[in-house]
Amino acid sequence: MHREVEESEEEIVCLDESFFINDDYKLTTFTFGSNVLQLLCLQSASTDFDLTGQLVWPGAMLMNNYLSKNAEMLQGCSVIELGAGVGVTGILCSRFCHQVVLTDHNEEVLKILRKNIELHASSENPSCAELVVEKLEWGNSVQINQVLQRYPAGFDLVLGADICFQQSSVPLLLDTVEQLLRFRGGKCKFVLAYVSRAKMMDSLLKREAAQHGMRMNEVMGTRSVVGNLEGVIIEVTLE
Repeated sequence: MHREVEESEEEIVCLDESFFINDDYKLTTFTFGSNVLQLLCLQSASTDFDLTGQLVWPGAMLMNNYLSKNAEMLQGCSVIELGAGVGVTGILCSRFCHQVVLTDHNEEVLKILRKNIELHASSENPSCAELVVEKLEWGNSVQINQVLQRYPAGFDLVLGADICFQQSSVPLLLDTVEQLLRFRGGKCKFVLAYVSRAKMMDSLLKREAAQHGMRMNEVMGTRSVVGNLEGVIIEVTLE
C-alpha cells in the first residue's frame, strides 16, 4: 500500500503556466488598401485556448479590408475594440479616428498589444489618435464601468473582429456590447466581422442579440470567403 502511494505521488506533474505560452512573435507586415502595418504576432497558436489573441485571425483581415475601403466612417470617431488581440484593427483605426481604446482580458495578450502600440508609435507613420489599452473581461460590470468612467463621452463605434468562437462567451460579449451601446443612448453601433464556423454559433448569436434588444444587419457586399470559411460584416444596433 505504501509503495502504491509513493508511485502515485511520483506520477504527479506540476507545470508552470509558462509551459502553455508561446511568445515566439514575428514582425509581420499587413497591407490594407494603402495602409501598411507592421505588428508582432504568432504564426501559430499557443496550446492555451485563452491565448487566441496572439494571432491575427481571418475575421480581422475581413474587418480591416472593410474599414480601409470605408475609412470615412472612422473619421473623427471614438472607437473601442473588444478582444483586440495583437491590435491589428485598432491600430489601423488610429490612422483615421479621434480616439481608439483597445481592450482584451488576458494579461499575456495585453503585453503583446502594448508592444505593438509602442512599435506603431515609433514608426514613420504616426497615428492621428492616441492608442490606449484597457483590460476588459466581457460581462464584468466593474471593468465596464471603469472604462466608461475614464471615457465619459462613450464611444461612437464598438468593434469586434472574429471574436465569436466560444459559445459560452457570446452572452457575455453581448452583455458588454449592450452596456456600451446604451451608455450612448443608442447613438452608437457595434460593427462585427463575423466568421461562420458552426451553424449552432450562427443561431446562438442571432438569438442572444434578440434577447439583448439588438438588431443585426448584414452589410451588403461584405460576404466573402476568409480562411476557407464564410465571413461577413454585421452592424448591430439597439432596437
